[in-house]
Amino acid sequence: MPLLLACLLLAACAHRPAASLQELPPLRLSPASLGQTISVQQRLHFSFGAQQRELDALLEVDGHEVRLLVLALGQSGVRLRWDGRELQQQRAPWLPPAVRGERVLDDLQFVRWPAEAIRAALPEGWQLQQSPGVRTLLHGGTAWLVATELSPQRVRLENLAEGYRLEIESADGETQ
Repeated sequence: MPLLLACLLLAACAHRPAASLQELPPLRLSPASLGQTISVQQRLHFSFGAQQRELDALLEVDGHEVRLLVLALGQSGVRLRWDGRELQQQRAPWLPPAVRGERVLDDLQFVRWPAEAIRAALPEGWQLQQSPGVRTLLHGGTAWLVATELSPQRVRLENLAEGYRLEIESADGETQ
């Protein structure tokens, strides 16, 4: 439930802060560490300040690869493939350079992957707290990334470091 595509939506808004308040650590978790196969269609609602956008996404994860397609206005904006070692991106020429596939992948993994896998990937000084329906990434006691389950098919991701919010609405029957 990315995706975490917040970066894509962020770029679509063409507004981005000059610098993040805190650089978030990369996760780069293996596809196999998810522990399940996923194939889901998602609607992404992105907010950055007063700007709001909607995108569609198709997400597939198996033991070997993460595949993500993000559509904007019916056109393919980004295709991502992650095999646990290399991130491949195909980008539409109209996308601004601020769209970072790495951030999209990290958002996706923060929302979807098991807490144990995330904790194992965090550098010193970072903590993952998890309570029913809420997952929080902290550094120095400050929350920088928060995922809240609003319903079984809807998650809100708040990236406090970069100043955006992403609500991910998934179609029913997503896990195989």
